[in-house]
Amino acid sequence: MKCPYCKQADSRVIDSRAADDGATIRRRRECNGCHKRFTTYEVVEKVPLMVVKHDGRREPFDRDKILNGIIRSCDKRDISMERILNFVSDVERDIRNTMVQEVPSKKIGEMIMERLKDFDEVAYIRFASVYRRFADITNFLEELKELQERRNRPLDIRYNKQD
Repeated sequence: MKCPYCKQADSRVIDSRAADDGATIRRRRECNGCHKRFTTYEVVEKVPLMVVKHDGRREPFDRDKILNGIIRSCDKRDISMERILNFVSDVERDIRNTMVQEVPSKKIGEMIMERLKDFDEVAYIRFASVYRRFADITNFLEELKELQERRNRPLDIRYNKQD
């Protein structure tokens, strides 16, 4: 690592600590030439992720779009912002863990919907009404019926666990 003071390329690490909840490594370094200390931060380089829209357009993945949609779905619900942010982080992590550079928007929407069923049923219905573009009350009733059936299923069937 090049010293910001004398520009010498040789330095040693004095201390390393996790920062930003483990997403970043903070390193204190000392230059072997001028002996001044400086701090560097190491982060994982994220592969650019593109979202393929329904009409074929591509746009960069935007976590804030998911966050705003979930916030609207959870409006006037007793759900903390911390839980919402964790929810969005989990969705983003799962999307990035697919290791593909282009993800269809439909796949992202379905991932969100599946997670919302267990997160908050009211938020799920609200999100589904916008995502699936419910045209009338029949669509709502069908979705509610499916949620009710899901709730009545035993846990081992609901999560496809086998003994």
